[in-house]
Amino acid sequence: MITISNIKKAFGQTIASDIPSFQVNDGDILGLVGNNGAGKTTLFRMLLDLLKPDEGSVALDGINPAESEAWKDKTGAYIDDSFLIDFLTPEEYFAFLGKISNISQEEEVEARLKPYERLASGEIFGQKKLIRNLSAGNRQKVGIIAALFNRPQLVILDEPFNFLDPSSQNVLKHILTEYNRETGATILISSHNLQHTIDISTRIALLEKGQIIRDLPNTDSSAKTELEHYFDTEG
Repeated sequence: MITISNIKKAFGQTIASDIPSFQVNDGDILGLVGNNGAGKTTLFRMLLDLLKPDEGSVALDGINPAESEAWKDKTGAYIDDSFLIDFLTPEEYFAFLGKISNISQEEEVEARLKPYERLASGEIFGQKKLIRNLSAGNRQKVGIIAALFNRPQLVILDEPFNFLDPSSQNVLKHILTEYNRETGATILISSHNLQHTIDISTRIALLEKGQIIRDLPNTDSSAKTELEHYFDTEG
């Protein structure tokens, strides 16, 4: 699904990404972990063609996102609030997403949103609030739901557990693992919440100073001991 070849990105003297070769397989739930400045968000932004690598390339299902937009139809992502149209209400925002996805009927839009009612928890819809006036946690929920709205085969979420209360965090873990099980989608998440990442990931990449220094299988949370040791000694 994702192939990374010799990508490098620097900001001044700071190396943000230096990955000679890496592949994410179809159906992986890949967790990216690392301390602040490890390069997680930079990598996501290059995958989504929001940031150009200085060298090398990435490919999503064989498509270089810098050369074609064909990857967009099967990709859903949420990095930060800039992905939202915050002067709309959530209802208006999802109606807009429906229209640009050729989903014109209100009933169809509602059907797409129904699996996420527990995550919305009665705090997003029917509130007559603009997205920008929602709490940080509820804006986060709108962004995550929007990323999943078109049932993409690739989902990229940067720090999705940020701002969510513990109940919503657990609901989100269930949503992502069930979505992966039902659709076979490839899911990439980055998170500072190590336990949540271990709980849902089938594979974990540990980043340090822009480099992937560990690529760990995570069957039955098998990566937990090594990651806890790394962050206890290096974090």
